[in-house]
Amino acid sequence: MIRALSSRRAALFLTAIGAALLSACSPARLLDRVVPRDTYDFEGGVAYGPAPRQKLDVFRPLAAALPGPGRRPLVVFLFGGAWTTGDRADFRFVGEALASRGAVVVLPDYGLSPAFRYPVFVQDSALAVKWALDNAVRLGADPRQIYVMGHSAGGYNAAMVALDDRWLGAAGASPKQLAGWIGLAGPYDFLPIENPDAKVAFDWPATLPESQPIGHVSAAAPRTLLMAVNKDTLVNPVRNTRQMAERLRAAGVDVEVSEFDDLGHVSLIAAVAKPLRWLGGPVLPPIMGFIGLK
Repeated sequence: MIRALSSRRAALFLTAIGAALLSACSPARLLDRVVPRDTYDFEGGVAYGPAPRQKLDVFRPLAAALPGPGRRPLVVFLFGGAWTTGDRADFRFVGEALASRGAVVVLPDYGLSPAFRYPVFVQDSALAVKWALDNAVRLGADPRQIYVMGHSAGGYNAAMVALDDRWLGAAGASPKQLAGWIGLAGPYDFLPIENPDAKVAFDWPATLPESQPIGHVSAAAPRTLLMAVNKDTLVNPVRNTRQMAERLRAAGVDVEVSEFDDLGHVSLIAAVAKPLRWLGGPVLPPIMGFIGLK
């Protein structure tokens, strides 16, 4: 019965899930009961800095998962929420999805607006990536296969960490240490700012032009996977994803792009969860292929 749903009904269902993810009904409440807990090893509440929000969770493959320890990719996943909401606990489904297939996953919190504004959330993201670089071997990952991945506002954070070397540089690392970055429906070129939450987070209209990831593209950028939904009403896929892809390709960077018609802005990330993968098209396979897993 479930698999007989039409493409339109599937899209409507995922849209409803996406709306719930943005509301008080968190992803944890929706998905925790049905996302497996026995497919990974978990280490929670690890400090990557002294601030209360500078904590992260680690999801590691079980011993039987391939590839073996020391050869596994590591993915730092940065969640979205307009830089004003979000908690790592709500995105366990992302950790499970990747770790159950052989990747080590680091899922950090970061400072949120209005208490913290640009560039604090980028600085926190860079510190979390530096922690992952420093701890990759201990976690059983290959330090040459470190990726930063983010959805929506988290996609922005991932782009800034990967493209603007100031942030990892200040943390004592470099984007050259990354094997790649993955952006799902990220905003990469959004001045002038229209979103009320983003206005606060970026101190609009005093927002610095250098806050835009598109301006930091160079030939030194890591290889890239960009994903978007064609009917995204929150982040324009043409101005952001397609333009970013064009700019990277013009700089000679290896770029892969996946676009989807039957998903929404938030259901793009929700579709990686095991109970929802059949609904929205192949979101997870391009990610796994990009990081060297099937």
